[in-house]
Amino acid sequence: MSYKYIYGLDKVEANYQPLTPISFLKRTTQLYPERTAIIHGQQQYTYKQFSDNVYRLASALKARGVRKGATVSIMAANIPAFLDAHFAVPMIGAVLNSLNTRLEAQALAFILDHAECEVLLTDTAYYEVMKKAVSLSTRKRKRLVIDINDPEFDGGQCIGEIEYQDLLKEGSPEHVEHDIIDEWEAMALNYTSGTTGNPKGVVYSHRGAYLNAMGNNMIWPLGDKPVYLWTLPMFHCNGWCFPWTITAVGGTHVCLRNVEVEAIVKAFDKHKVTHLCGAPVVLNMILNASEDLLAKIPGNIKAMTAGAPPPAAVIKGMEALGFEITQSYGLTEVYGPCVVSQWKEEWDSLPEDERAALKARQGIRYPTQEECDVLDPDTMLPVDNDGETIGEIMFRGNTTMKGYLKNESTTEDSFADGWFHSGDLAVKHPDGYIEIKDRSKDIIISGGENISSVEVEGLLYRHPAIMEAAVVAKDDPLWGETPCAFVTLKPGMSLTEDEVITFCRSSLASFKCPKNVVFMDLPKTSTGKIQKFVLREKVKELFLMDQSA
Repeated sequence: MSYKYIYGLDKVEANYQPLTPISFLKRTTQLYPERTAIIHGQQQYTYKQFSDNVYRLASALKARGVRKGATVSIMAANIPAFLDAHFAVPMIGAVLNSLNTRLEAQALAFILDHAECEVLLTDTAYYEVMKKAVSLSTRKRKRLVIDINDPEFDGGQCIGEIEYQDLLKEGSPEHVEHDIIDEWEAMALNYTSGTTGNPKGVVYSHRGAYLNAMGNNMIWPLGDKPVYLWTLPMFHCNGWCFPWTITAVGGTHVCLRNVEVEAIVKAFDKHKVTHLCGAPVVLNMILNASEDLLAKIPGNIKAMTAGAPPPAAVIKGMEALGFEITQSYGLTEVYGPCVVSQWKEEWDSLPEDERAALKARQGIRYPTQEECDVLDPDTMLPVDNDGETIGEIMFRGNTTMKGYLKNESTTEDSFADGWFHSGDLAVKHPDGYIEIKDRSKDIIISGGENISSVEVEGLLYRHPAIMEAAVVAKDDPLWGETPCAFVTLKPGMSLTEDEVITFCRSSLASFKCPKNVVFMDLPKTSTGKIQKFVLREKVKELFLMDQSA
């Protein structure tokens, strides 16, 4: 080895600073101090005001004894204080723990205890569940609870010892130097949904958050002065790292307390929204809005979707409304999306159905994630690029989590053989783009044949009367399992079970077609994912009752 590029070329303060996305705010404030940073109802904040609030929060927390490595939890809707926390908390070396607003008190109490929460910021809209969660918490050490009274919400109650605006008054707007020495330090803690057992705490580093925030703009260029509507929950993978991305490019954050189609369309027009993110359920909500609302939607809005494989029919419908859809894919463990269905010019002339099908694929890795491949989990070798051979999606790179908090065995299992094992099953097409076929637990095995619930759902979404669909396995004495479809109809529409099954048989092999159809509203997580574990329990309940009858 030659040492000429080692001696006298040390890493020193002048040539090395740890990567952290909180540095984006300082630059943008210097560049655009009077540009609108945040809009929330009647409130507006310039970047200078946003920055002042961040520094006030950081210095106030530090003065109250919040030290490096402390966990600061926040339970809030998409409001300005949540954006403040994304910068102020990690600025002082603490770790931001964003809480899922739809969790029950027992799960929240578990998270507060497991994370060893020292400070809790809580939106007064959630006072009932948070009061109960705090009372259920078994951790005896005193916890500072800060209430956030959002003027856009009326009716909440305080459970803490100080209100957020009063806390900000304790701080100073003077610049606070960040307390990050090593970019591998923990920055954020996000818990998985906990659909089976207790949720797992996913730990993010400053380096990973910085890179994924940069990657967002590399694969989805935001352009000059983007206006970003917060339809995606900020608690979900730290809003897919977009609190930092939008700030880095000097964009405007338009906050939205409740994801309702009327409020979304109103924001489109009033604030000249250019971009939004959300699960396919958000796109489907817009697509199925009333004709009056649809007529008010301006063109040229860019939407990134992830969280569940979007049906091609939904993408096609949204593009017919003038949206430009980008499909992406990721998990909590990889900082949200880090794979994108990047568009190619040669696809422009294809028929619209083919274009929609291409956009519905999950795609290719971000340039900021070193590797993403579809591997055979037994041999750990890549599957063929034939669009048919199923393997497991695996990742490795700098936007993969540090690991699961206080859960070494699960971390080791997830990182086996030098890859993060996603549990998602997919194929790889000749162009290298991946396409999800199912979660490993959601594949239906009927008579020894694998059935992709995603494939069946994609067809159901093409029926003009169906608004939402989900397919799960139902036990069958002959075939082992058969598909059972759960369907939500569009308002004013009607269908029978036989009509749905006949529709499926026109396009699918008979063994892939649902043998049973249940009409109901589909249960969802707070991020819009359909809760298939609830539907699997519903299948047992419904068909055990049928057998007993």
